[in-house]
Amino acid sequence: MPTYLDVHELGNITEEQLKQIQNSPKDEFGVAHKNMLYNVEENKHYCILDAPNKDAVVKHHQKFGLKCDWITEVKTTA
Repeated sequence: MPTYLDVHELGNITEEQLKQIQNSPKDEFGVAHKNMLYNVEENKHYCILDAPNKDAVVKHHQKFGLKCDWITEVKTTA
């Protein structure tokens, strides 16, 4: 399955909520979180996701009311 990296605003989400999202199963769009990185001071949240395609990543974020600044498919060394 392809891996995607995206960025969007962090908003008011807490670290505990991020951990819950991180540990949640694959959603109805086939998206699963591999890792998340964030910076509170810059209000930025980066997601590393396994997803069938870019459209699934968009829909995954839309269900949380989020719009990604950008999304790109990436490869990993692990």
